[in-house]
Amino acid sequence: MKWILPAGAVALTLFGGGAWYLTQGAGQTGAADVRLPGAAQAQAAEIDISTVTEMVKGAEDAPIEVIEYASYTCPHCASAHANLIPKLEQNYIDTGKVKFIYREVYFDKVGVWASLIARCGGEEKFFGITDLLYEGQSEWARQGEQGIIAAFRKIGLKAGMESDQIEACLNDGDQIATLVGWFQANAAEHEINSTPSFVIDGKKYSNMSYEEFSAILDAKLD
Repeated sequence: MKWILPAGAVALTLFGGGAWYLTQGAGQTGAADVRLPGAAQAQAAEIDISTVTEMVKGAEDAPIEVIEYASYTCPHCASAHANLIPKLEQNYIDTGKVKFIYREVYFDKVGVWASLIARCGGEEKFFGITDLLYEGQSEWARQGEQGIIAAFRKIGLKAGMESDQIEACLNDGDQIATLVGWFQANAAEHEINSTPSFVIDGKKYSNMSYEEFSAILDAKLD
């Protein structure tokens, strides 16, 4: 399944009708443990997206910059992180040829929750938690909201975080509003409407095989 959403519908889905997207189900069985206290103020508040940390691998002065736009709930993204990204990391990122930036895409509230967990441990733990989220996607994605949140808590604990830290991250309404605003700005800048998408030195590409990806990178390196 490939997530596709018209760019103009992204803002409507996220913020249309107030904060329903982020708060629907709160207090019900599925999401009883996630209050999202700041979400109701997300529209009215002035959001400073410059506070969002870019998650980066590779040398800052690498000759090529690759930005991946991906959703934690996208099966194609999980496949890319199992097959494509490890090869890119081994052959281009770790060798200093590519600066790799990972940016989250939010097509659903579960993706926002996953992002809260991934970022909860800071830059040091982000990519490790991201790997755990994608590796377990086929299992947690089949559960109801309560089961998904429980799975995310377990992933946070496995990554070495304390329970109080995890709960604080899941209930950080200001962070939710900031991340969603950041995503909207990114999606508008690079016209992101499907995942995974890749921006290579400013040019957007759809999902592709490693062979296609490496051919593009090699041509730039020649």
